Amino acid sequence: MASSATLSSRRANVRDQLSMTVSELEKPELPLKSIPGDYGLPFIGAIKDRLDYFYNQGRDEFFKFKIQKYQSTVLRTNMPPGPFISSNPKVVALLDGKSFPILFDISKVEKKDLFTGTYMSSTYLTGGYRILSYLDPSEPKHAKLKQLLFFLLKSSRDRVLPEFKACYTELFKTVEYELAEKGKCSFQTPSEQAAFNFLARAFFDSNPVDSKLRIDGPSLTNKWVLFQLGPIFTLGLPKYIEDLLLHTFPLPSFLVKNDYKKLYDFFYESAGLVLDEAEKMGISRDEACHNLVFATCFNSFGGVKVFFPIMLKWIGLAGENLHLSLAKEIRSVIKSNGGELSLSAMEQMPLMKSVVYESFRIDPPVQFQYGKAKKDLLIESHHAVYEVKEGEMLFGYQPFATKDPNIFDRAEEFVPDRFMGVDEEKLLKYVLWSNGPETEHPTVADKQCAGKDFVMLVSRLFVVEFFRRYDTFEVEVGPAPVGVAVTITSLRAASF
Repeated sequence: MASSATLSSRRANVRDQLSMTVSELEKPELPLKSIPGDYGLPFIGAIKDRLDYFYNQGRDEFFKFKIQKYQSTVLRTNMPPGPFISSNPKVVALLDGKSFPILFDISKVEKKDLFTGTYMSSTYLTGGYRILSYLDPSEPKHAKLKQLLFFLLKSSRDRVLPEFKACYTELFKTVEYELAEKGKCSFQTPSEQAAFNFLARAFFDSNPVDSKLRIDGPSLTNKWVLFQLGPIFTLGLPKYIEDLLLHTFPLPSFLVKNDYKKLYDFFYESAGLVLDEAEKMGISRDEACHNLVFATCFNSFGGVKVFFPIMLKWIGLAGENLHLSLAKEIRSVIKSNGGELSLSAMEQMPLMKSVVYESFRIDPPVQFQYGKAKKDLLIESHHAVYEVKEGEMLFGYQPFATKDPNIFDRAEEFVPDRFMGVDEEKLLKYVLWSNGPETEHPTVADKQCAGKDFVMLVSRLFVVEFFRRYDTFEVEVGPAPVGVAVTITSLRAASF
């Protein structure tokens, strides 16, 4: 067994060499190997891998089994959905923190129509447009549409803190009421309602409850998203029925047409300022609105819907000592800042910030990344160098990259203070949830999430507002189609 000093040395070496270029690899120190793995028989191999991935093994065990079988974290496999939705399910899987970052390098990989992986949802679900998420940065519209999202974020920044507090105060009241009535409260429904209301009010200064949408925004959005992500979802139905229904043929888009129209109409009526800006930039109001629906409902709402329960899970399971430490830090900083919460005040909360970063690391809300090799490439893992041919599809499973034991100590554990201190903050470049390192910021020329800083802000706000109100809490955790299902079983109100 390697000594701790040797392991630390290896981790430091990995961190220094993580962004290896092809030219640096022309004389690799590690052995050059062919990529192990296979795709099986045509058609049959893809279906076998799909059934193993969803049902026989499950996602994590599917990848762990192949790593063990081939003794490599870079390997060939099929990725769902396969036949008949995906024309080519074959990928080169990157399952460690050293090989994974090549997926961010747009000089080496193409991102055109790869947002959902080896298949693309019908554009009938997005008004006939290829939305920003599906565009490669080399395409002319990419920069304009991403710049429009930057404008949206900038124009709404003064509403974020007050609207978050208002919407999530309502959430907490709902949870407290149901907890008193029933002894437990599912976090999902009130959390989704709070998230949708907050995003609409913060981004567009429009309250959906006062519109024709009323409280239907989350349910309409969930149905619309299912029609796009169904091929890579499981809903807990009987195996072969679900596989035929979701993974074999696309769900017909006309079944959700009216639901989507309701969402579109709300955004078209609410987003006048942003749509005016779009026209100045040469983007039609119609195309801009479809992109705003996607950015708000799919990207932002979807991210919050998945990630807030993830944070509650890990913080809840960490126990009362962490809860009290967070409460003391958060309340002390707010008190010392005159009782007001501000962006600068949150920067004075190192434990809170570390807890949020650690949640993103251990359980990233975006788990998959894809890219198609623009040219022949050399990709380095911890143990070997592999050659990828131009046109091959690369797939990265982010939880394995951000829980790589060669980079992180106690990689499988939730360590609340992992990112506290100057040395620990150096680890932030290996937090990759945003389609890029946490230490970098999105531009119109890359595929990093336009709302990266916004998502980080609202995640911090959730932890802050929660522990302003409560000392400690307990949860039950169960499975969900994406993320986790959290049920709150107890809350103790703030006592100091």
